Amino acid sequence: MTNLSSAHDTIRAVQWRGDHLRLLDQRLLPAEEQWLDCRDYVAVIHAIKDLAVRGAPAIGIAAAWGVVLAAQQSAPMDQALAELRAARPTAVNLMWALDRMKAHIAAGADAAALEREAQIIQDEDLAANRHMGELGAALILPGSGVMTHCNTGSLATSGYGTALGVIRAGVAAGRIDHVYAGETRPWQQGARLTMWELVRDGIPAKLIADSAASHLMKSGAVKWVIVGADRIAANGDTANKIGTYQLAIAARHHGVKFMVVAPSSTVDMATVSGDDIDIELRDAAELLSVAGRRTVVEGAQAWNPVFDVTPASLIDAIVTERGVIEHPTTERMKAVFAA
Repeated sequence: MTNLSSAHDTIRAVQWRGDHLRLLDQRLLPAEEQWLDCRDYVAVIHAIKDLAVRGAPAIGIAAAWGVVLAAQQSAPMDQALAELRAARPTAVNLMWALDRMKAHIAAGADAAALEREAQIIQDEDLAANRHMGELGAALILPGSGVMTHCNTGSLATSGYGTALGVIRAGVAAGRIDHVYAGETRPWQQGARLTMWELVRDGIPAKLIADSAASHLMKSGAVKWVIVGADRIAANGDTANKIGTYQLAIAARHHGVKFMVVAPSSTVDMATVSGDDIDIELRDAAELLSVAGRRTVVEGAQAWNPVFDVTPASLIDAIVTERGVIEHPTTERMKAVFAA
């Protein structure tokens, strides 16, 4: 068992308070640590859509609590489920959590039973993250430098994190001695969120511009690129934050290993390949502005996909709480995830 130091695990951004859901507003970090109190399921929908809560596991957990709020307030459950499902299209964890809650509703669960189920979903995610941290860290040679993209830590999950959980475990075990975090345009999740987590938890790290990644890999300072996922198809193709695909290409060219870390709820065996994944396009204004201030000339247009798909052929290992799938293929995925 990896020695999991509490010094590297201090953040819990999704908190149930009995009659409302409390979320650390990720739009304001690192400048402000402000909490949102969601007192009905509609407020949860807005928090998901507006990226106050983000990260596939955290979105699913928040949606489960949204169902609890709807039940507590006797809202029309079919409507609540449909509206929550429509909040973000790419992250399969959202659909997974809602389907799980829907099954309990169909079995006659009341608000109290739904509250217990949502808590189980959240607790299972934390346990899965800790286990994935151990499994992923074991793949890394002692003293390695690693690179990560976007935010996959406690802010994106129930706690500890997926890819950042591997990094936390790797640091605690002496396998990782330095972390490089890409800034992750246009929302700067790497700069604003991942660096906030790393600095807060005392993990040695440097921020790099997204465009510096290949140059850094060429230097030999990075042995692994470690990322999360928003959806993993049946063949191992993986949708993640825009920019992930180009990191995988650069990693293969430079002999750097590429690891995807995600809970089994992110694996969608009903999606045959990455070609079948719906890639969310967001408002072009996000790309034309920084912190709400326009930085590009008026009249300019932008294309703003927020995810891309990394083919399984570029992935060295997919790490889930069920185990490690090295060099993923449809057959290897089925061996672990077949129903």
